[in-house]
Amino acid sequence: MARPTDPAGPTPARSGLTRLLDGFAQGDPDELLTLDHLLGDLGRSAFGMFLFVSILPGFIPVPGAAGVVAGPLVVLIGLQLIAGLSRPWLPRFVGRRGPRRSTLNRFRQRIAPWLGRLEHLVRPRLQGLAGNRAANALTGLLMAVLGVLLALPIPMTNYVFAGLLLLFALALLERDGALLLCLWLVSATTIGVMAVVSGELAALVGQWIDRLG
Repeated sequence: MARPTDPAGPTPARSGLTRLLDGFAQGDPDELLTLDHLLGDLGRSAFGMFLFVSILPGFIPVPGAAGVVAGPLVVLIGLQLIAGLSRPWLPRFVGRRGPRRSTLNRFRQRIAPWLGRLEHLVRPRLQGLAGNRAANALTGLLMAVLGVLLALPIPMTNYVFAGLLLLFALALLERDGALLLCLWLVSATTIGVMAVVSGELAALVGQWIDRLG
């Protein structure tokens, strides 16, 4: 898609995700955009787009929606990155599903202010970290764990995990190794905190049960 021109000066570079969403916004709003169609000819960047579409339910304030839909899909993407696949593999029943164009467009409008800010920060950097087999495996492992956490009915955490995964999607689409490096650290810290908190909660529940007994 050609970039718009501005007689007053050059326009800022638009992220790959923004360009993709702008293109998908054009057409019948009731049309179903299947994952097979959305991923199309994106090559390795298809992992980023697959992840982006998969986490859409994570931003919907409906109890259980993120866990039932988004969590397993994120785990599937993470496992494929660990396995070293060059592009996503989709089961047929998954490839034939996807969001309606109107749903994707509403989400696009919702995150537009954030994408506008990120466009100036996310760009191809340290691309060895974005395409390296070992780096992809680490990214996939962290994403798979985040997908499991997203699937669990933990109150007030959907936006945290979905937000991290959205940044992973941007990093994969833009091949931004610097952003990936930051996400590895933040994700590992988040997972560690959740493990500690979960352990403490389990211990408290165990003590409470012992007292009742």
